[in-house]
Amino acid sequence: MNDWWGIFWLVVLLFANAFFVAAEFAVMSARRSQIEPKVLAGNKRAKTALLAMEHVSVMLAVCQLGITVCSLLILNVAEPAIHHLFAAPLEALHVPTAVADPVAFIVALLIVTFLHVTLGEMVPKNISVSIADKAVMALATPLVWIARFVKPIVFVLNWIANHAVRALGLEPKDEVTSTYTIDEVQSIVEESRREGLLEDDAGLLTSAFEFTERTVGDIAVPMGQVVTLDVDTTPDEFERAVGRTGFSRFVMTEPDGELAGYLHLKDVMTIPEERAEAPIPVIRLRSLANLDADVEVEDALATMQRTGSHVARVLDQAGATTGILFFEDVVEQLVGEIRDATQQTGERRYNMSVDDAESPSA
Repeated sequence: MNDWWGIFWLVVLLFANAFFVAAEFAVMSARRSQIEPKVLAGNKRAKTALLAMEHVSVMLAVCQLGITVCSLLILNVAEPAIHHLFAAPLEALHVPTAVADPVAFIVALLIVTFLHVTLGEMVPKNISVSIADKAVMALATPLVWIARFVKPIVFVLNWIANHAVRALGLEPKDEVTSTYTIDEVQSIVEESRREGLLEDDAGLLTSAFEFTERTVGDIAVPMGQVVTLDVDTTPDEFERAVGRTGFSRFVMTEPDGELAGYLHLKDVMTIPEERAEAPIPVIRLRSLANLDADVEVEDALATMQRTGSHVARVLDQAGATTGILFFEDVVEQLVGEIRDATQQTGERRYNMSVDDAESPSA
């Protein structure tokens, strides 16, 4: 074969290799959430793209077959041509054949490898991953036609590959995952609102997305703004504090200022009247959950649900208490402000200073 024909086939095979690499990553990286609306709109290329994504195992087999064949042909067709192009001038300069052949071979191998890895592999891969949705729309149609042409070969290869995967205790997948990430869901909701297909006047959906981005430290009440009661508070004093503040839960503190736990109004209402002037029994105190300030809000919610505690102590990295997290403040991140059933004003618990509350504090 003429050396220049070898160069020509090198270019052709590099393009073919790049096609299969780009198609492979496009099928794997494309998002169904971007393709399915186009299918519903009647886009034929999108329909073919979705077909390829739903048969990802077969499509990957086709791509791997194509890449392997192209790579072998590049080595067998292009490398000898480039080798001869360098060997001939060296021999013309009277370089011994024993030296010219190895040098030409090494140079040809380096050139072919560089072109194959960069133009045939890395460049198409990076482009395909960057614009996966557009790439799968452009490449799926020829890929599906090639798959139909080599169907018998691909069927055998895919059958062998699937059984090899099962032998390792894994289940092969024939379809790209159809679950959506939170960013994709948020994008769908925003698009639906713009199109007038979805109403979120209360902001519940928006809050649900923001909910996952907040931490305990973002919504906790700083200790200096928390209304607390001494652990030796009597039932009568507790009920008067409820009447003054409108709060149904109070953090209880030891004489040295350490947090002892918390009490709910119903914990005090069941105490007999004859003990109304005596300190509330310590046994009635509820335990505080402990949460790090950098814990995400949804994880804090799960912890408070698991422990049954509606009040949590917020700790910094050194283990010092920096604030208090109330269960209703967590829920408010989803549904908006919640007013305590006993609360008489619209003020939040941390808008009232200790002096305003006229109650003992840490």
